[in-house]
Amino acid sequence: MITHSKNGPALAAILSAGIGCLILGIATVLAEASSTAKEAMNWWDPAGPLTGKTGIAVISWIVAWGILYRVWRNRELGFLKTWAISLVLIALGWLGTFPPIFQAFARHE
Repeated sequence: MITHSKNGPALAAILSAGIGCLILGIATVLAEASSTAKEAMNWWDPAGPLTGKTGIAVISWIVAWGILYRVWRNRELGFLKTWAISLVLIALGWLGTFPPIFQAFARHE
């Protein structure tokens, strides 16, 4: 007997990675745009706000993965649509960490 597994869990992992990347880009831009956000993201002085940016991104990735897994664990979903959305989220996250982009939001004191 051949059984076919559902692709929901795999797509949950892929989409949650895109969400984590997007959150990293947003956190990077926020740290440049707001001194309050930059201070809040400084979880460990030797590394500065990088610890908070990556910490928030990793926490977002894990939470998104957990939620999407529970919702999609028994489902068969459209791979290409989820893949495309994930690639867009990854690209937006990457852009947020690209210096010309996040420096455009830098506060001018």
